[in-house]
Amino acid sequence: MSHARTIKVEALTRVEGEGGLYVQLVGDRIEDVKLSIYEPPRFFEAFLKGRRLEEVPDITARICGICPVAYQMSSVHALEAALGVTISPEIRRLRRLLYCGEWIESHALHMHLLHAPDFVGVDSGIELAEHFPDEVNRGLRLKKHGNELLEVLGGRAIHPINVAVGGFYRAPKRDDLLKLLPDFEWGLDAAVETTRWVATLDFPDFTRAYDMVALQHPDEYAMNEGDVASTNGLTVPVTEYEAHYEEFHVEHSTALHSGRITGDGSDGHASYHVGPLARVNLNLDRLKPRARKLADEVGINWPCWNPFQAIIARGLELVHAYEEAIEIIRDYQPFAPSRIEYSCKASGGCAATEAPRGLIYHRYEVDDDGLVTFAKIVPPTSQNQQQIEADLRDWLPRVLSDDDQQTARDCERLVRCYDPCISCSTHFLKLTVDREAVEGRKLAE
Repeated sequence: MSHARTIKVEALTRVEGEGGLYVQLVGDRIEDVKLSIYEPPRFFEAFLKGRRLEEVPDITARICGICPVAYQMSSVHALEAALGVTISPEIRRLRRLLYCGEWIESHALHMHLLHAPDFVGVDSGIELAEHFPDEVNRGLRLKKHGNELLEVLGGRAIHPINVAVGGFYRAPKRDDLLKLLPDFEWGLDAAVETTRWVATLDFPDFTRAYDMVALQHPDEYAMNEGDVASTNGLTVPVTEYEAHYEEFHVEHSTALHSGRITGDGSDGHASYHVGPLARVNLNLDRLKPRARKLADEVGINWPCWNPFQAIIARGLELVHAYEEAIEIIRDYQPFAPSRIEYSCKASGGCAATEAPRGLIYHRYEVDDDGLVTFAKIVPPTSQNQQQIEADLRDWLPRVLSDDDQQTARDCERLVRCYDPCISCSTHFLKLTVDREAVEGRKLAE
């Protein structure tokens, strides 16, 4: 008789939020794999209903302390689409600069403190610093640059308060941005060296036939605009996102999963992969010059299908973000108005941008008074959950051993490739109320 085993990770480490892993085995046969997200749902869509649309950017920023800009940018773009607002080129460039700041701080944090330890046999960023003090100190300095840029543009580094529907409440002073240039010029060189360093790490030989999904723009590396594109050949405008991708509830998670609608007449959903690796695979030729040149130097044949090498893709985006930030800062001149006026009307709109962890989608409906009547937010981690579970099913046979703890650690390594932001994903919990049973109990009492 085959021996049944259960491997559990009660709390994933070096990820944001609260989640665990559950693996059920019979002999060497995998019976069940679950990425169990048990962090309480936070109901952000419900919080937004009845609020004035001007409150939405500040409320959505609270979803995540690491990637608040992604939620703010997605919300303002969706609301501007609903209201028919056309922003100026100057506002658009400042928004890309704000996004550069978020990518810098988030990518630097993940690469150095969360992901790199997996490749050198240590369990934390603190242990990593004992072996690679120069690299970790460099990473902390890079993260600080991103935070400083968010402070100048957003008013503060965490949950920025300067972002508004129509633009910014206040445009930054030129001198405040120029003061950042020396550090950012150093940071560009440091980001290149960081990417070269992570490219030398020892990566498992693990490739998958992914359907990778990201925004794609004809003229630039897509951050806050573009069509939804996939490596399987789909390219559609953001307005058609929900015709191809759908959220669904699973019992073992307080977060919705998202899958590509199969279109075969069933209710099935195909998994897909969002994040830096998807973006680089789909937008390689739109990287800034130093990042594009570096992509050819790191020994990867693009497109890359190894999730463990997503850390290299993050490095390339780190370099790109520094290049674009320097370019925008050098050219910046104060302008007015910093915010485009608009009139409220009953309407709806949607938008997608690229959070550090992948594509993020928002849709809103508002009434004539500017109150939100509907909100839908699809975070990157929700979209990756089904894919992570599929990856684990393929990864487990390669790492199974008699030591359950070692097998669990190897599974965690794979999950961290996605840099999951679990708190971001916990917006929803399916609630079923049996009103007949409730009324029956009342009568019995």
